[in-house]
Amino acid sequence: MKSVLFLVIFIVFPFLLWAQIPTQVIRGKVIDEDTQQPLIGANVQVLDSDPFIGTVTDLEGTFRLEEIPVGRVNLLVSFVGYQEKVIPNLEVNSAKEIVLDVSLVEAITNMKAYEVSATEHKGDALNDLAIVSARSVSPEQTSRFAGGFNDPSKITSNFAGVATSQDGGNEIIIRGNSPKYIQWRLEGAQISNPNHFGDQNAISGIVNALNNNLLSASDFYTGAFPAEFGDALSGVYDIRMRKGNNEKFEGIFGFGLLGTDITLEGPFKKGYDGSFLVNYRYSTIGLANELDVVEVDGANLNFQDATYKLWLPTKKVGVFSLFGLMGKSNFTFDEVDPGVWVSPGEDFVQTDITEDYDKAAFLFNTGFNHTINITAKSYLKTTFVYSQEGVTDEVYQNLSDSVQRLNFYSDLVKSAYRASTVYNYKLSARHKFNIGVRYSWINMEMEQSQLDDTDTRFTITDFNNGLASLRTFVNWRFNPVERITLVAGLHNTNVFYTKESTLEPRLAVNYQLSTSSTLSMSYGNHSRMESVHNYFATVQAEDGSASTPNHDLGLLRANHYVVGYEKYIGKNLRLKLEAYYQDLYNIPVENDVVSSYSTLNEGLELRYVDLVNEGTGKNYGVEFTFERFLDKGYYVLFNGSLYESKYTALDGVERNTQYNGNYLVNLLGGKTFSGLGKKNNREFSINGKVLLNGGRYYVPLLRDENGNLAVDAENGEVYDYSKAYEDKLDDIVNVTVSFSYKWNLKKTTHELYLNIDNLTNNRARLNEYYDTSEADGIGYERQVGIVPNFLYRFYF
Repeated sequence: MKSVLFLVIFIVFPFLLWAQIPTQVIRGKVIDEDTQQPLIGANVQVLDSDPFIGTVTDLEGTFRLEEIPVGRVNLLVSFVGYQEKVIPNLEVNSAKEIVLDVSLVEAITNMKAYEVSATEHKGDALNDLAIVSARSVSPEQTSRFAGGFNDPSKITSNFAGVATSQDGGNEIIIRGNSPKYIQWRLEGAQISNPNHFGDQNAISGIVNALNNNLLSASDFYTGAFPAEFGDALSGVYDIRMRKGNNEKFEGIFGFGLLGTDITLEGPFKKGYDGSFLVNYRYSTIGLANELDVVEVDGANLNFQDATYKLWLPTKKVGVFSLFGLMGKSNFTFDEVDPGVWVSPGEDFVQTDITEDYDKAAFLFNTGFNHTINITAKSYLKTTFVYSQEGVTDEVYQNLSDSVQRLNFYSDLVKSAYRASTVYNYKLSARHKFNIGVRYSWINMEMEQSQLDDTDTRFTITDFNNGLASLRTFVNWRFNPVERITLVAGLHNTNVFYTKESTLEPRLAVNYQLSTSSTLSMSYGNHSRMESVHNYFATVQAEDGSASTPNHDLGLLRANHYVVGYEKYIGKNLRLKLEAYYQDLYNIPVENDVVSSYSTLNEGLELRYVDLVNEGTGKNYGVEFTFERFLDKGYYVLFNGSLYESKYTALDGVERNTQYNGNYLVNLLGGKTFSGLGKKNNREFSINGKVLLNGGRYYVPLLRDENGNLAVDAENGEVYDYSKAYEDKLDDIVNVTVSFSYKWNLKKTTHELYLNIDNLTNNRARLNEYYDTSEADGIGYERQVGIVPNFLYRFYF
């Protein structure tokens, strides 16, 4: 009897232990990538599962896998006549179902299995029309990479050729281009600058309003992008949001030093495939200050944001999707100086009179998408978006302990209406077409004023005007043979205000040298409107008269040339090389033969001058990437860039742009320890990053022949523009580490996260300014110091 009891316990006990391990559901839908039609009978299986776990899609193309143990799994999706897709390293948590939309590409011939883990983790763009200078960015990478702060802006600086300013902002500087020339998109539609604490030129901010909890894999383009993209010179960041869970209610609560937020999602009603996904976040320090829990001396930063997506499928009239992103931010800096924060209106000068700086900013984007199948091989997507952003800056002079006066005032509101429709048609596995039209109306209302030398307030600019444009495009993807992919397109831009029209050809070719290596080449002609305020700038003449000479300002133009080589070594290693040349022309520069000013360098300080489209520029460089993809718990990413960014104004002198870093090196790595604890339900990760970046070129202070300062601030003689961007100060070194610990209970998941940015507290000099409080009169804008960020998440 004892022997039988022992035998029963011996057999049953392991299964009891297994039953204690939390499990979850993986489900989703499999569709044809080019037609959006469901694929019936596609195979879906968990790789290396024992016993085997798998299923097939039903009549709607949906699948469901039950009782998947928490941890990381790889999913294989296949269908007869289509390229296979492997989705690796799916994080299975006990509190949250994994809901996937999987798209497969029809095979041209009976090709070998195509592992598209790159779509999720290995970097290939989701858009099959982008075959050069494009990659995907996954939410998992944003949370895993050290320094990402769960911020979709900051994650891009981990990739080759992409830098930030290192002054605390989250600018995206692509291949030496100004960050204002990147285009932000959400759900396929162009939106406003999505960063809190935005500046007058909408270049950057501090915190991105987009929350990683709501994002899906997105595409990031760094040059020679397909014909569907216009009004961008440097790059395009096409961010996508995931759908909410349409079967059960789920939520995420987060509390961190940066912000406190709540994410909720679920179905509208039982039996309906529609879902909602919403998030609200408030700055933690601002909340604590509002509740009098803490008091922040000298500075007070507040922000809040909300994001939503409503997924509304119908049986007969297609799928509707409503989405939105909105945010509000403000801060107050007491006795601010350019070494802490650059305030507008002072031309980076610090005098004996201290100043307080108040900023308030907001952003608002809302829109809808409608997708409907026209035939079995075609579908139509229509989008409408309304965007608005605003920034108010007030700089006060402290005349005494109790007396202030307003020195600089700026208030701007920028509104945009955008509508588009795109028709997609797959003729066959070899031929795919899309053709589209986009209309936009952008209106800008701006008022600026400042005290002059006699303490009299004068108006810098005051206008309320708008610009309309119409863009059309066509793309053709063609595979003449199995090894060659060709993407050709034409983009047309029409600006009604200036009566300007362009034809912009695009062409990309990908040649598969072998099953593991490819050679790519691409050319694109691109255009962009300059920031709206430049068209309506009020220019003051020496005699006191004013004019608005820039109404006929033309489009900025650029030719992008890219050559790339990619080599896969086994399943988990990739080597990628790209060389590029960007020829910029028709660039607005000051209409003065002794001026070095170009709008390529326009930053926080707006210049209201007479502009002509006679400037040029060029960016060229070589980038390499070595990547060991996340597998067996660890990964390595090593990339570098050698590059130049130059411009020429009417003075005829070729100069560095302020964004020319000359070189950029990133080394990232991390290790995840899974299956910890008695129930194998815990996970610990450590990640690190080392950044090396060339310093920033700057405009020096005026000096005499002996090198001594020769500044006359009272008469506005501060900087030596004849030596603009000839030299730079310190190179930048930044070491970042992060740690995370996650544990899964039966129905909930908990996660702790700690990120320490600039661990060595390196304070490289970025720029110099005139400061009367310094013995030598020189102050320095510096790299932001050590920044810790703690986060706790509760999934339910």
